[in-house]
Amino acid sequence: MTWRQRLSRWDVKSAPYLYIAPFFLLFALVGLFPLLYTGWVALNKWSLVKGNQGFIGLANFQYVLAQPRFWDGVTNTFSIFLLSSVPQIFLAIGIAAVLNANLRAKTFWRMGVLVPYVVAPVAVSLVFGKLFADESGVVNAILTNIGLDPIGWHSNRFWSHVAIATMVNFRWTGYNTLIFLAAMQAIPNDVIEASIVDGANRWQSFFSVTVPMLRPTIIFVVITSTIGGLQIFDEPRLFDNFSLGGPDREWMTVTMYLYELGWNVQKNLGRSAAVAWLLFLIIVIFALINYAITRRIASSDTRPNRKALVK
Repeated sequence: MTWRQRLSRWDVKSAPYLYIAPFFLLFALVGLFPLLYTGWVALNKWSLVKGNQGFIGLANFQYVLAQPRFWDGVTNTFSIFLLSSVPQIFLAIGIAAVLNANLRAKTFWRMGVLVPYVVAPVAVSLVFGKLFADESGVVNAILTNIGLDPIGWHSNRFWSHVAIATMVNFRWTGYNTLIFLAAMQAIPNDVIEASIVDGANRWQSFFSVTVPMLRPTIIFVVITSTIGGLQIFDEPRLFDNFSLGGPDREWMTVTMYLYELGWNVQKNLGRSAAVAWLLFLIIVIFALINYAITRRIASSDTRPNRKALVK
């Protein structure tokens, strides 16, 4: 074998690895290294002012897990996550179905749903802060005019979560809508037409053909929404002027508690890093649970019906 043949053979074998190497190098630099370094910081007594003061093992994790505020943050995070992600996915599928129909100026409407996504979170928080103000808010004014009692958006834990979830839904529903719309457009028209020929109306065709074929996209959106929803920070932090998550931490999330430990009074980066790692583990566990549930549902639906086959 000549050196040219050896070079050509090596090129064929190594080229795929060289093509994907930049991604893994970039991931190692901006993803893996910060993750491991945060884990090292979490095992040390690390002050924002004094720096590293020595290895202390799991003491930071023990401190964080013993704090009621950490568990308040976990509860608030999951509450806001459920109030935002669940209706957001249903809304996104519904809007995508409408945009997938034969509309006039469909490009305008499709681009329009993405506008809230490009609006800065600060601007969204300012606008929704006026809507959900306790005494002078637009929503309370409407409720009072129709004879209902005003809502304490900043004093009631549940309603503060509803207001923050509304901000999140406003920003992210359009983004998920475009993902579902792209998946709907990939469904062959023959399949839809065949269901209509078989006697299915539009609703039956949508729920029996379109939605099941969106299953991989739904799994993707659920997992990404879980990852993003559990890291929510901007909207709850900007919900009032004090940025502490409420007087009794009614809407303080885990990420806000992380920031409070590291950059507010304590300035303890070790404890802050411990919160970051605990949040990372929570996200990984719930992402795996979501993946297992959605995959199990998908496999049970695609499994052949033995009774039907026997008949």
